[in-house]
Amino acid sequence: MLELRPSCECCDLDLPPDSAQARICSFECTFCAACVEQKLGGICPNCEGELLPRPRRPASKLANNPPSTARVYKPDGCFAR
Repeated sequence: MLELRPSCECCDLDLPPDSAQARICSFECTFCAACVEQKLGGICPNCEGELLPRPRRPASKLANNPPSTARVYKPDGCFAR
């Protein structure tokens, strides 16, 4: 099950579970759409994987399957491609 990490690793923007702005790679590295487009060129700086829109979990499933609360913030690892 996806962790649904709560923030962008690059700018620390909040990305709630229903955010249409969240982008992830196959390792669930999580970034906001603005950082993916403006800084990362659609490629994960951690694994070089493709960054795609994160699926949204239905609100009715969040109580039994909550999103992660662990923030990952790596401003030094967020670089322009």
